[in-house]
This record gives sequence, C-alpha cells and structure tokens, in this order.
Amino acid sequence: MARRVFFSFHYDRDVRRVVQVRNSWVVRPGGDAQPFYDKAEFEEAKKRAGGIEKWIEEQLKGTSVTVVLFGAETYEREWVRHEIKRSYELGKGLLAIDIHNVKDPQSGTDRQGKNPLDYWTVKQHGRDVPFSSLYRTYDWVRDNGYNNMPSWIEAAAKAAGR
Repeated sequence: MARRVFFSFHYDRDVRRVVQVRNSWVVRPGGDAQPFYDKAEFEEAKKRAGGIEKWIEEQLKGTSVTVVLFGAETYEREWVRHEIKRSYELGKGLLAIDIHNVKDPQSGTDRQGKNPLDYWTVKQHGRDVPFSSLYRTYDWVRDNGYNNMPSWIEAAAKAAGR
C-alpha cells in the first residue's frame, strides 16, 4: 500500500543528504511522499497568516507517517520538535533515520547528532519514557535504508493503527 509520508529535517545543514534519502522513496513504484519543499517556500510560510505552524499542519494532512531524518544539529531545531509533537498528537506513525553517514556531494559525511525523538517523553507507569524508546530509529547507511525504508514506513504506519 502506498503511504503518504511527511519528512521532518533540518534544511540548511542536511538538505543534500535528505534529497538522496527522499528521492529513494519517491522513485519506487507506489512511493507517495508529500511534495518536497524548498527553503524559499519555508521562508514564505513565515510571512503568511498563521505562519509556519499553519504550513506544517497543511503538510501533515493526509499523511500516515512522519519520518524524522536527522543529522548533526537536527535535535536543536524548534520546528522539527514541533513536527514530531504534532505527529504524535495526530496519531501518525513515527520513525527516525540517522543520515549523518549519507555523503553530501559538497561536504561528505557529518558528525553524528542526537536523536530528536529523545526530546519528547510520555508518562508510562509513573516514569518519563522518551519517544526514542517508543518509536524505531534506523541508520540510513548501516541499516541499508535504500532497500529497507519502505518496510520501516509500513511498520510505523501499522504500529500507529494506520
């Protein structure tokens, strides 16, 4: 089954890595991802009524899974945190993919960053449990993301009841 997927990431630092990962998803038969946005669109969203928050809501509509593509600085990004939180609140499937070893054509690989799913927690049995314990995290290179991402997305969707 084709899944509509929202990709959350740090644009400035990781966009060339993200393009490689995202393109591997959309070039497959049945791969159906949200339209890829560019920085200009994101900057324009800041100026509109409702701003970025409204734009994110529009991007999340009709998706069943949010894939957080993270690199060295993604954990610190306010809007990535917001996208994760909203995806959780909306009952979307969630997963994270570490892309620091994906080779940027201009700068090569990067240092590993902290998993953005570690930022959010939920109470379970009286203790705070990080999202990273509830949702799967993969390494694009080590876990062969090119061949395995469709099954990761499907598993995340099913785990969320979608």
